[in-house]
Amino acid sequence: MDAPRSDRNPWYWLLTVPVVVPLIPALFNSAEPHLFGIPLFYWLQLLFIGLSVAVTLLVYWRTRA
Repeated sequence: MDAPRSDRNPWYWLLTVPVVVPLIPALFNSAEPHLFGIPLFYWLQLLFIGLSVAVTLLVYWRTRA
């Protein structure tokens, strides 16, 4: 029989970063700078997708049995 799995690993707290960081309005409070003609809001959203993937992969690798 397998040992019961514990979901109390501190690595799981890192998953709050991709949820909380995009909710900070001060990050989006500007139209500048443009990156290749794309305003800050749009390329910052794409950056958050990459951040979310990276954090999720890190937590997965550190918490798998």
